[in-house]
Amino acid sequence: VVANNADVGFLVTETGGGFTWASNSHENRLTPWSNDVVSDSPGEVIYLRDEDSGATWTPTPLPIRENAPYSIRHGQGYTVFEHASHGISQELLMFAPLDAPVKISLLRLRNRTERKRRLSATNYVDLTLGVDRHASAPHIVTDIEEQQGAVFARNSFNNEFAERIAFVSTSEPRCTMTCDRK
Repeated sequence: VVANNADVGFLVTETGGGFTWASNSHENRLTPWSNDVVSDSPGEVIYLRDEDSGATWTPTPLPIRENAPYSIRHGQGYTVFEHASHGISQELLMFAPLDAPVKISLLRLRNRTERKRRLSATNYVDLTLGVDRHASAPHIVTDIEEQQGAVFARNSFNNEFAERIAFVSTSEPRCTMTCDRK
């Protein structure tokens, strides 16, 4: 499904793959577009981790597909992924509001067990900020703004969009942020 407003849009597949763009879906891809229907590798992933057992999974079918079924609903301007595993019901809603230049991923978790759970959520974003990730990667400069609770990124070598700044943030308090892929 494709969801967009005047400034931001994204395409998401039934596996969770796809990409996000700002203003121009070809020239200013914020995350990579693989166009490979076999691997459908996602450039944006939310990982869930049980801090007691160490188990890691995703609310989307990729990159960590589990045996439990997934329910995926695409609507006009949104996609919902539903999945239940590890005793946790998961719902991930993705949309681009009409009145803001952002993509929102709203994750809802519900503990279906009788015991207290310690979970962490990690948002991984593979930035492109241009046409091709491999060409633009050496030119992407990132900055962690602790007070604003965001990671900012820019690609000054993307001619038409050199002055634009992309950001990734969360509404929840977080323990760590990094801009290092390692």
